[in-house]
Amino acid sequence: MQNRLTAANSLPDDADQALLVGRVWLPGDHPGPTPCLVRDGLVRDLSHAGATMAMLLEHAHLASLVGDVEHFPILAELEPVLANSAEDARDPAVPHFLAPCDLQAVKASGVTFVSSMLERVIEEQAGGDPSRAEETRQKVTAIIGDDLAEVRPGSPQADRIKEVLIDQGAWSQYLEVGIGPDAEIFTKCQPMSAVGTGAEIGIHPISHWNNPEPEIVLAVNSQGVTVGATLGNDVNLRDVEGRSALLLGKAKDNNASCSIGPFIRLFDDRFTIDDVRRTEIDLTIEGPDGYRLDGSSSMAMISRDPLDLVGQAIGPNHQYPDGFMLFLGTMFAPTEDRDAPGGGFTHKLGDIVTIASARLGRLVNRVNHSDRIAPWTFGASALMRNLTERRLI
Repeated sequence: MQNRLTAANSLPDDADQALLVGRVWLPGDHPGPTPCLVRDGLVRDLSHAGATMAMLLEHAHLASLVGDVEHFPILAELEPVLANSAEDARDPAVPHFLAPCDLQAVKASGVTFVSSMLERVIEEQAGGDPSRAEETRQKVTAIIGDDLAEVRPGSPQADRIKEVLIDQGAWSQYLEVGIGPDAEIFTKCQPMSAVGTGAEIGIHPISHWNNPEPEIVLAVNSQGVTVGATLGNDVNLRDVEGRSALLLGKAKDNNASCSIGPFIRLFDDRFTIDDVRRTEIDLTIEGPDGYRLDGSSSMAMISRDPLDLVGQAIGPNHQYPDGFMLFLGTMFAPTEDRDAPGGGFTHKLGDIVTIASARLGRLVNRVNHSDRIAPWTFGASALMRNLTERRLI
């Protein structure tokens, strides 16, 4: 996977104009993570501006601070650090990139696109059985249709549709959060557990029907201010959640089941929330058997505005003193058969998943079973000890 992790393949198309921050693991006497700035082919140390990414994103004038590039010492050249981020060929004596967040809560918005909302309904009706998916899909769309994209969640029109579908016995908990007033906001994974570009991503070995979920991820500080955006893979077990929505935790939160990166692009006068609203996201899955799947989605199709989702996640009733990362949801739910007719899509071990956006770069990961990937051991306590040893706090 090393040949995929180059500056040309990983950075935004306009990288020379982008403020890109991330986290890099530094070897040495006290090896540990450091916030960094990626610019002009170099990786620079931001640790004295913020010992953690959560601290860094609290700066009131963050873009101006980080824009003063020469103020921050050089850690390494970019290309070897990117290449060493490939987990299957990593040299422990060379730095590598991590997920660009640390102490922030990692939250996710569900059912924010009509196409994926209908697939959630189908999973529910099929009871998590992929062999029943196509038959169920035809029945569900015959009743619900596929024209819900114009319905504004929580509107009087949405209420009328709800009444009709209840009368027809077709209402679903997924429709409730898809077109109802309240968004689904759930915890994707624990702080410090997300993996970055080049790492393996985990599928629970009990799953036989699963898929990637390519998404935009917003970086939000403790005041509820959205300061930047990145890419994410909300790895999903369709069969597990389809059995019961109460198994969402098992379907979503497993070892290495959350990938974020490669870097957070900070908002400035060249990149704003409006650019996020217009973002096109591309997905490529390349299998070890020669299989290839290409897909794309547009944030213009989202049913709830990104900042509305942020507002539903944080406010008087829910605070995040270390800030949070917010997945905005996906419209990608692959339905084409990979193996047997009617079996739909599911991952195979060794699949390489690339999530790309012209303004945010490319996030690349390889699929493995979650129990075969190195266990997560470096949590918040380890981070605090490490920063103390390095005299950064």
